[in-house]
Amino acid sequence: MEENKNKTPNAGTASDGRERAVLVAVVRDDQDPRQAAEFLDELEFLAETAGIASVKRFTQRLANPSSKTFVGEGKLAEIAAYVEEHEIAYVIFDDELTPSQLRNLDRIFKNKIYDRTSLILDIFVQRATTAYAKAQVELAQCQYLLPRLTGMWTHLERQRGGTGTRGGAGEREIETDRRVIRDRISRLKEQLKKIDRQMAVQRSNRGSLVRVALVGYTNVGKSTLMNLLSKSDVFAENKLFATLDTTVRKIAIKNVPFLLADTVGFIRKLPHHLVESFKSTLDEVREADVILHVVDISHPQFEDQMKVVNATLAELIKEPKPTIIIFNKIDAFHYVQKEEDDLTPVTRENYSLNDLKQMWMSRQGSETVYISAVKKENIEELKEKLYDIVKEIHSARFPYNDFLYQDYTENNPETEE
Repeated sequence: MEENKNKTPNAGTASDGRERAVLVAVVRDDQDPRQAAEFLDELEFLAETAGIASVKRFTQRLANPSSKTFVGEGKLAEIAAYVEEHEIAYVIFDDELTPSQLRNLDRIFKNKIYDRTSLILDIFVQRATTAYAKAQVELAQCQYLLPRLTGMWTHLERQRGGTGTRGGAGEREIETDRRVIRDRISRLKEQLKKIDRQMAVQRSNRGSLVRVALVGYTNVGKSTLMNLLSKSDVFAENKLFATLDTTVRKIAIKNVPFLLADTVGFIRKLPHHLVESFKSTLDEVREADVILHVVDISHPQFEDQMKVVNATLAELIKEPKPTIIIFNKIDAFHYVQKEEDDLTPVTRENYSLNDLKQMWMSRQGSETVYISAVKKENIEELKEKLYDIVKEIHSARFPYNDFLYQDYTENNPETEE
């Protein structure tokens, strides 16, 4: 009985029942250590969203990841020893592993191996609710799996068939599976084209109403803001990729109606084929008249997140559109105030909210507004800015609807929105 006391009741699980994992990353020679730590923070958040508790981080500085095992032999032995000693369930790598890396690592770790892509795909599987989102996720899974099939048939690679041809059962099994997956990819693409046509018809049936799209990095508060503006109940949670399906609501500000769309969030280091699978989800952004770019100003690297979103928008949108940059979560913003006698250089952590307002953000060509969707701070200012832009577009499309722009609040204080 005494022997059993020291054994973990559920190997690989944390005290709260979640399975445990270690995170592994390579810091490039030319990479800022703070950026590398930020990537690992994001990877930890991804793991948490997938229901996995990360217990330790392993990093190694290299010019480039090892083509065989991602990290060097010494670091790999250190990770393997820790995983075995502490009965860790998963090893998560902060990059997309090549098929050969995955095969070599699979021989060392008897655990489930995740790379950044497969972890994101697992989250997508959990989040997808509509047939459209499920088809997109399955397509991305198939495209990820296709080049990695070889490692799944290593137990057959030395077998020889009795047909007199070179190769054997292993090769035949792999080719069969590749053909099955390629066929599935073709069918999914056709299915998505059909759904795309149906959604295009739906969008055309909405008439000439002004369309407004919420875009931004994942977990910046888009769905919370959507709920606030539309008074609806879109799923919002403090986790990455809480929204996979595009949600559209018809709302009105001061009698001017428009459509507001909530879209899937963006993320750094997202593989190309995954981006391609979800490009069609962003059709609402492509066809929008106004863009609301939501930014989490409390995040230490919010400028980098903005660059990721702007780069994706540049691919989607060829002509500039009216944009309001919404700096959200001002209630969670904090900074380190320097002492008067502190002569060290001012860093990003020392900038107050007012400092940031006066810097490059306020000098952009787009409108800016600083809000807290949770605390409902400065929401009226946002509504006024949005109303002015929507009203201008609406009046151009419907020049005879002057009655819409009458401000009835003077005669009837209860008339709002």
